[in-house]
Amino acid sequence: MKNYEIFEHTADIGLRVKGKDLKELFKSAGLAIFEISSRKQFTKNKNHINLIVRQNADNLDELFINWLNELLSLSSAKGVIFHGIKINKFENNSLEAQVVGSDMNNYKVNMEIKAATYHGLKIIQDENGYIAEVVLDV
Repeated sequence: MKNYEIFEHTADIGLRVKGKDLKELFKSAGLAIFEISSRKQFTKNKNHINLIVRQNADNLDELFINWLNELLSLSSAKGVIFHGIKINKFENNSLEAQVVGSDMNNYKVNMEIKAATYHGLKIIQDENGYIAEVVLDV
């Protein structure tokens, strides 16, 4: 079962993500942006790229946006679609994660997500964990 859903937004894409804790929330959000923007079609290049991603911020909202935008930037720069994320460390508005990606040529890209925005950003905690809503610029 997916930990995200798309919600209506006038010009961009709204994304609602759930996680039992902040690690799962950030992982689910990171994977969701690539699942909604692309579909695996080929296995032309079986090589995978493994990267360590580190982010620090002044607050949780900034960390969330920085995290998603860093993944988008790395995806574009390296020509990969990320399909695996493991959050190794998450504390004091910082995180360290291992991300795994495959060559973009193995995917059909349905839309380009340019950036995660602060517009309408919400990160709330409820009895089931965390929910984040973010608007993605396409």
